[in-house]
Amino acid sequence: MAQAIGLMLRTMPFVLLRAAVYFGITLAYMLATGTGVGVGWGIGAFGDDEFRAQSMAWGGMIGFGITGAVMYWIREYILYIVKAGHIAVMVELIDGRTLPEGRGQISHATAVVKERFGQASMLFALDQLVKGVIRAVTGLVRGILGILPIPYVKQLMGVVQAFLRVAVGFVDEIILAHAIRSGSSDAWGSAREALVLYGQNWKAMLRNAAWLTVFTYGLAAIVFLVTLAPAAALVYAMPGAWSAGGFVFALLFAWSVKAAFLEPFAVACLLQVWVKTTDGQPLDPEWDGRLEQMSSHFRKLKARVTGAFTRKGETA
Repeated sequence: MAQAIGLMLRTMPFVLLRAAVYFGITLAYMLATGTGVGVGWGIGAFGDDEFRAQSMAWGGMIGFGITGAVMYWIREYILYIVKAGHIAVMVELIDGRTLPEGRGQISHATAVVKERFGQASMLFALDQLVKGVIRAVTGLVRGILGILPIPYVKQLMGVVQAFLRVAVGFVDEIILAHAIRSGSSDAWGSAREALVLYGQNWKAMLRNAAWLTVFTYGLAAIVFLVTLAPAAALVYAMPGAWSAGGFVFALLFAWSVKAAFLEPFAVACLLQVWVKTTDGQPLDPEWDGRLEQMSSHFRKLKARVTGAFTRKGETA
C-alpha cells in the first residue's frame, strides 16, 4: 500500500486528470439533472401539484439520461486517454524508468498507449474481449465454490457472484498493463499471454482483488454517507426540492471519488502483486487450452494474434 501511494504521488498529473474528468462527469450529471428538474418545475406550473411533481421527475430523468448517453459514446476515449495512460506511467515507474514531469507525463503516456494499441476503438475492442474471458474464469471459480462442502454456500451464491463480478473489475486493467509492459507490438498476443497467466494464478490475483474491493467500496460508502447531507441541502435549494436528488448526487460524488482516487490506488496495489507473481513464470499450455475451450472471447482474441508472441527481452 505504501508503494501504491508512492506511485499515485509520482503520477500526480494523471491523478489530477482523472479527478478533472470524473468530477467533471459528476458535475455534468448534476447540471443536466438539475436543469431538467427546473424545466419540469416550470412546465408543471400549467397544472396541479401532482402534474408538477411528475414533470419534475420526468425532467430530471431526461437530463440524467441525456448525460448518460453522452458518457456512453465517449467511454472509449476515457479508457484510452485516462485509464490506459495512467496504467502506462505506473508500469514504467514499477520497472524503474524515469518519467517526464507535469503535463509532459500525460503526453508521454499517450504516445506509449498509441504505440501499443493504435486507435481508441482497438483498445476498447481488446478490453471487451478481455472482460469476456475474465467472466469465464470467474464462472469457473463460482463452479468450484458451488461444489465445495461449505455450509450454506448455495444459499450465498447470489452474494458470492455479485462480489466476484465487482472484484474482477480491476483485473482487466492489469491485463492491459501487461500488454503495455511486455513491449510487444502485438497487443492481442500480449493480452492472450496475460490471460493465461491470470488463469494459472487466479487464486492469488482474485484474493488480492477481493480485499481491494472491500477497501475501495468501503471508503466510497463512507464518502457517500458524508456527502449525503450537503447533497440533500443542494437539492432542497432547487425548485420544488426533488426528493431523490440528494441520494443520486451523493452517489455520483462517491463514484467520482472512487474512480478518480480509489481505483488507481487499487490498480497500483494489484499491479505489484501481478509483477511479483508472474515475472519469469512460464505459460501453462493446459490453461491456454482450458481458456480456449471455455471462452469464445478467448478464441476470438487468439484469432487476432498477428504472429508468435515474444516477451520483452526475448527473441522469436
